[in-house]
Amino acid sequence: MKYNTGYNREGDYDYFVVSEKSGLLDFLLANVKESRSKIKATLQGRGIKVNGKCVTQFDYELELGAKVSVSKSKRNQRVLKSRYVKVVYEDRWLVVVEKNVGILSMAAGHSSLNVKSVLDDYFTKSRQRCRAHVVHRLDRDTSGLMVYAKDMETEQIFEHNWHDIVYDRRYVAVVSGEMENDGGTVANWLKDNKAYVTYSSPVDNGGKYAVTHYHVLARTTEHSLVEYKLETGRKNQIRVHSADMGHPVCGDNKYGNGDDPLHRLCLHAYLLCFTHPVTGERMEFETPVPTAFRRMFK
Repeated sequence: MKYNTGYNREGDYDYFVVSEKSGLLDFLLANVKESRSKIKATLQGRGIKVNGKCVTQFDYELELGAKVSVSKSKRNQRVLKSRYVKVVYEDRWLVVVEKNVGILSMAAGHSSLNVKSVLDDYFTKSRQRCRAHVVHRLDRDTSGLMVYAKDMETEQIFEHNWHDIVYDRRYVAVVSGEMENDGGTVANWLKDNKAYVTYSSPVDNGGKYAVTHYHVLARTTEHSLVEYKLETGRKNQIRVHSADMGHPVCGDNKYGNGDDPLHRLCLHAYLLCFTHPVTGERMEFETPVPTAFRRMFK
C-alpha cells in the first residue's frame, strides 16, 4: 500500500509526503525500492529524516502531511565489521562510533588494537580517501560513543571549539555501594602525579578544574546505577570523582575498591550531542544502557 502523495528529490535525499498515518518502517517498505535490510541499515545510519529531523526508530509514528527524506548516499555504505567498533553515523566530514571495552582510542606504545587503526583500515577498504583524526578519547575499558573527524580541518574545528560544539555528554556507571543522595555535583582540581595517577584537590593544586554532575537512576543495598553529565572533560574525571564520593566505579583497578561484579570497568558513554562542525546541524546520539548493567537492578 502506498502512503505518499508524491516522490521528489532534494540534494542527496529523495523525499515523500505522507498521505496516511503509518509506522516509519512500513512506510519506507512501501515507498523505497530497497530490501528490508538495506532500509534498516539506512535507518541505523541516520539516513532518514522526518520533517528535517533524523529518526532511527523503525516504529516511529508518521502523521498526515509529514515529509520523509531518504538519503541516497547512505543506502550502499560499506558496513564496518569489527567486534570492537560499530559505526553509528557517517558523513563526508566525520564518523560517530560505539566502541567496546578492551580497545584504545588511538595507538599508544606497542599496542596495535585501537579504534583509529580500525577506522583507517575501514576507510581504505571502502575506498575513502581519508584518515581518522582523534577528537576526544575514552579509556581502554570504557565503552560507548565517540566521534572522529575525517580530515584535519574538521578536527581543528572540534579541537578549538569543543566546549561550544559539544552541548551534552553523559555516561552511565555501576558504582560500589548504595548512593545516599539522589543527585548533586562534584567540583575540584585534578592533577596527575609522577606515576600518572590522577588525584583531586579541593583547592587549586596546579591541575585542571573539573565539574561532574550526577543523578542516581537505580539502587540496591550493594550498588547504584548513576548517570554522569560532564561539564568538563578531564582525564579519568568520572572515575576519580566517583571515588571521591566513596562510591568508586565497579571494576576500576586504578581508583576502585576491588568490587568487580561484571569483570569489566562499569562505565559507558551513552549520550553524545554536538553541533555539526561543518553543516551546523544538531547531532544527537544515544546508545542503550548495557544490558549487564540493567540486570543488576531488576
